[in-house]
Amino acid sequence: MTITTITHSIPGSSGYLDIYPERKVSFFKNPYIIGLTSVASIGGLLFGYDTGVISGALLYIKDDFEAVRHSNFLQETIVSMAVAGAIVGAAVGGWINDAYGRKKATIIADVIFTLGAIVMATAPDPYVLILGRVFVGLGVGIASVTAPVYIAELSPSEIRGALVSTNVLMITGGQFLSYLINLAFTQVPGTWRWMLGVSGVPAVVQFFLMLLLPESPRWLFMKNREEEAISVLAKIYDFARLEDEVILLTTHSERDQQRRDNIRYRNVFKSKEIRLAFLAGAGLQAFQQFTGINTVMYYSPTIVQMAGFHSNELALLLSLVVAGMNAAGTVLGIYLIDHAGRRKLALFSLGGVIASLIILALSFFNQSSGSGLYGWLAVLGLALYIAFFSPGMGTVPWTVNSEVYPEEYRGMCGGMSATVNWVSNLIVAQSFLSVAAAVGTGPTFLIIAIIAVLAFVFVLVYVPETKGLTFDEVELLWKQRAWGNNPEDAQSLFQNANHS
Repeated sequence: MTITTITHSIPGSSGYLDIYPERKVSFFKNPYIIGLTSVASIGGLLFGYDTGVISGALLYIKDDFEAVRHSNFLQETIVSMAVAGAIVGAAVGGWINDAYGRKKATIIADVIFTLGAIVMATAPDPYVLILGRVFVGLGVGIASVTAPVYIAELSPSEIRGALVSTNVLMITGGQFLSYLINLAFTQVPGTWRWMLGVSGVPAVVQFFLMLLLPESPRWLFMKNREEEAISVLAKIYDFARLEDEVILLTTHSERDQQRRDNIRYRNVFKSKEIRLAFLAGAGLQAFQQFTGINTVMYYSPTIVQMAGFHSNELALLLSLVVAGMNAAGTVLGIYLIDHAGRRKLALFSLGGVIASLIILALSFFNQSSGSGLYGWLAVLGLALYIAFFSPGMGTVPWTVNSEVYPEEYRGMCGGMSATVNWVSNLIVAQSFLSVAAAVGTGPTFLIIAIIAVLAFVFVLVYVPETKGLTFDEVELLWKQRAWGNNPEDAQSLFQNANHS
């Protein structure tokens, strides 16, 4: 007896949907789900906008502040202090999610982000600007934990990957929007202040919309607020599936309460299956950064200038093209993640990333030849990098991290994994220009290509396929990886799913 054959009656599982195909929820079938996802994903928009806007704003901040113009370290600090704030935000965001809920965590993130946007827009010197960057980072860090978990817990399992990836689309869409804003304000007095200050608008919009939205039904069940949870689920599922989902969630709520009574946060990693899940989730998050994505997004205008295009406006325009490809690639990822699967998509993505980074390295190795051909080759390398990265390694790490942890630890483990992402992000942001100055841009991209090869091997060895699996099937998958086939665990879950 295997997990695959015994879990056919778990609501949302592939076996269940084969038996009851009429209960399947399609991506566009329920406007309520799309609405919830769209509002929650504004957190992703904030994340992406801030990532992208600073690259263009930095070109003009250097014009206003002489100290910034003459200091690579100060430039890197202005970029990376938002990331430092995000590390703290992600670390506490997991706890806020578990203690106060996904809805309140989002509202708190919006307030902090708006405050940061105001401070940045009015900063009289680089040091107040850095303080504003820290506040914005705190908000982005909390949002980066909360949005994927909130969306995943509201999503039917058969479209969970696509819905969580919508948050990634908003991240890439935010980056694209930031480049449009950068171009729009290039001739406006106070250029960079407008670029940074406008970022507070989506946070204010999300704040008021979130007041109208419900809490995650799974979190409500975990807090014994079943009636509120059922009223939310009733807007997502038809009556027949609703009954099955409620029975399963009720059973799990009782089981999880017993586990919370016996296992505290301090010893969660004594569980081998959670260690394996965290290794896969946090490893993907680290490799997402160390394979160079935010090097490309933060410094793409600078890279374009390194390639020989010295006009600020032209650098921003070419970066806009790169950001547009990033958003378009994410749309493709939304389709593929629930069709090709998480693992295959990540492997395909990394293969293309490796080839693109080699092209970038070669173009900069030959930069001294003076040929404009290599400048355009660098731009082509950037575009190909984004084309391969965005559908796979752009979407897969956040999706996997929203679904691989047990319910009672989803906020905490998700927060820890997001913290790994932001720490890795900080290392890259704080070191790229300095490393490129020390060893050259070509060797730097070659180093990143070698890291991408290691990422490819990591995915092959440690990341299982979770396409179409319910949260319960994912939990059993980790138990199977940790202890081998365990029919008793599967049988127990089967009985719980059919208990009335």
